[in-house]
Amino acid sequence: MERPQWIAAALVLAAAGAVGLWYAGRTPAAPPVAVDPAGSAERVITVHVAGAVASPGVVQVAAGCRVGAAIAAAGGVLPEADLARVNLAAPLADGQQVVVPRTSVDEGAVSGDGRVRINLAGADELESLPGVGPVLAERIVAYREEHGPFTVVEDLLDVPGIGEAKLAALREAVLVP
Repeated sequence: MERPQWIAAALVLAAAGAVGLWYAGRTPAAPPVAVDPAGSAERVITVHVAGAVASPGVVQVAAGCRVGAAIAAAGGVLPEADLARVNLAAPLADGQQVVVPRTSVDEGAVSGDGRVRINLAGADELESLPGVGPVLAERIVAYREEHGPFTVVEDLLDVPGIGEAKLAALREAVLVP
């Protein structure tokens, strides 16, 4: 081969090599990624279930669940539950409290023996208790509205202004389910 042919052949090989390297160096296009705008993970909400249920407390259920699902997550209802006063089909919201009331023959705030039903009494009835004035009565009502019904007499210790001595005076004067 003569010199001009070698040069032409070298140029052709160099061009072919450059094209080959360029083609081999290209990164293939990434496959399209599906994006789920609603989120692929199921959203969970937290609900506080109290009252006549087997395991009262905080439960987690899937978003979009109804009150009945939260009660089931809390172990179901107790025999004394009054489900006629609960809308089991109501939708739940994160942070909501669900209270399952108990059935009672006497629904008044004061029982036949004169004891005050702490979960039903208003501030006026609470003021009739020993050592409870208007300010403490309002604290009891506010605590009950914020935290749900009292389940045992000792829950009153969580109310600001009630200590062991005041609890001892109240113990025989109140009814807690």
